[in-house]
Order: sequence, then structure tokens, then C-alpha cells
Amino acid sequence: MRSVPCVVAAALLFAVTLRAQNAPAPATITPKLDTPQARVFVATLQPRTPAISRNGHATHRVIIYLDDGVMTRTEGSNTTTIRFKRGDVRWVPASGGYTAENVSDRPVRLLEIDLKGPPSGPLPVTRLDPVTVDAAHYKVDFENEHVRVLRVTFGPHEKGQRHEHILNRVVLYLNDQTNAKADDVRVSGAATHAEENTSAQPAYRIAVELK
Repeated sequence: MRSVPCVVAAALLFAVTLRAQNAPAPATITPKLDTPQARVFVATLQPRTPAISRNGHATHRVIIYLDDGVMTRTEGSNTTTIRFKRGDVRWVPASGGYTAENVSDRPVRLLEIDLKGPPSGPLPVTRLDPVTVDAAHYKVDFENEHVRVLRVTFGPHEKGQRHEHILNRVVLYLNDQTNAKADDVRVSGAATHAEENTSAQPAYRIAVELK
């Protein structure tokens, strides 16, 4: 007959094993879009659970944070702390292996736009660039040789100027709008138009133009 301490130890071991089996994964991936230029997904990181990427990322990425939070990223012996708010945008170049950890007290979501290849070459030019003709509503968040990130803001019932988009772009809706919900992600192509916010609420979007 087994002693009581052995039974208790076995029960504790079983409980720990069961919790480990039922624990959420460090990160879950939800696909959103897949185009010839980019793969778009939402990564949800659980709190205080390191997510190890042993092989790193072979491609460049744009990350848009969907929640407020704090993360650490460790590459080799170097650890960087990243504090972010919903709607912050970050450029992450290709890298080797690393460990990311959400050190917030709740899950955080990251919209990742994973670029599939290099820029296509010299860009066409338009006199109707939205940043030029409608600077009140379209502002450059940042730009490099791979992408240009626009922050789009319309007040209630505001109408913008006629402008032209010459690049494909991934658009994230940051709040509920007339034809979209908060966190909706869409791909838009070349177009010439004037936009209008028909809602009584402001409209906030981020557009990542793919070069």
C-alpha cells in the first residue's frame, strides 16, 4: 500500500502536468490577409510567457500595436524594453533568433505586416499625393525604402480633397466607422477619389503603403 505522502506527491505532479497541458501557447497567430506583397496576421501574446523564435524572421515587418502594453525583446545578451500604445507603429527589420515576452498583466495583440520581397523599384509620381493635397487628413507616420505609413484622421462629417493612391496598401481601422469596425484590416489598390466621414464620430485609420 502506498504511503500518503507518495499519493499527495503524485496528485501534485498530475495537477502541475494538467495545468501545463492546458496553459495557453505563448503566442497565437490569426491570419488576416495574404497578398503577393505581404502576409498580414494578428499575433496575440500571453502575459509573462516568453515566445521563442529560434530562427528569427527572414523578412522585414511593420508592426501595429492593437493594445497598450510593455514587451521585452532579447537577442543574444541584449534585451530591449518596448512600451507601446494602441495605434503605435514600428518597423522591424529581418533578424536572427530572438525571444519576445509580454511583460504586461494581460494579453496584447500585434498586427504584423510581413513583407514578402524587396521594393519593386522606382516609384511613380503623382501631383495628387494625399499628403500633399490633403495634409489636414493624411500625415506620414514614417517612411523607408519598403513602405510609407500614413496616419489618416477625419473629424465628424469631414470631407477630404480629391487625391490619388498609386501603391497597394494595407489599411487598419482603429475605431468603428461607417463601413468598417475597429480592428478591421483591408487591402486597397490604386485609386483616385475623395474620402468623406459620414459619421458623427471621428474616423482613425492607418494605411501602410507597400512599395
